[in-house]
Amino acid sequence: MLTLRKSADRGYADHGWLKSFHSFSFAAYYDPQHMGWGNLRVINEDRIAPGTGFGTHGHRDMEIISYVLSGNLAHKDSMGNVKGIPPGDVQRMSAGSGVQHSEFNHAEGETTHFFQIWIEPNAKGIAPGYEQKTFSNADKQGVLRLLASSDAADGSVRIHADARFYSGLFDADQTATLALAPGRLAYVHLVRGKLQVNGQALCAGDAALLQDEGLVSLTQGQDAEVLVFDLAP
Repeated sequence: MLTLRKSADRGYADHGWLKSFHSFSFAAYYDPQHMGWGNLRVINEDRIAPGTGFGTHGHRDMEIISYVLSGNLAHKDSMGNVKGIPPGDVQRMSAGSGVQHSEFNHAEGETTHFFQIWIEPNAKGIAPGYEQKTFSNADKQGVLRLLASSDAADGSVRIHADARFYSGLFDADQTATLALAPGRLAYVHLVRGKLQVNGQALCAGDAALLQDEGLVSLTQGQDAEVLVFDLAP
């Protein structure tokens, strides 16, 4: 079964310095029908104005992934990490027993556009951790490139969760499939362009929620960038 979630149906918050679309209930946006999908809890599409950002705040017991599309995200945390996250980089922060961090856009005249993704961990109270890797567009062109997994397969960042996170770029006759084990869920979010998922047409910002499907099939991409999650139920 495939359920389509249109871009316009997402929650939205405009704080002036921050404009954010929420795929699932988050902060002031609450929809009991969209609390997450499997162990995927948050997908926020954020745009941070120049010279602004999230001040120091805390997290615990969550695997947090940042996927930057444009601009640069300046990260600083209580583990001693001070990093810039440019487009193409994937950052994983395991909040575990507790971590404090901040995220800012220090670029003059340029909005930072990124996705913040939260996945529920396998165990609570683990030691906090941090990892960041670069994945070029060439790595993702015409294929689903594994970016995060529980076993760090294929050079992906390691997450403490039963999930696999992929990204791909598709255009013209480029296609890809992802086999799903029985009982697994999948979530497909189209970042930009157009794409068909198991025959269902998606436009930028749309998502497909898959249950009891043995395969994710991506076809007919038009300048498409897509995020795909293989998830525990």
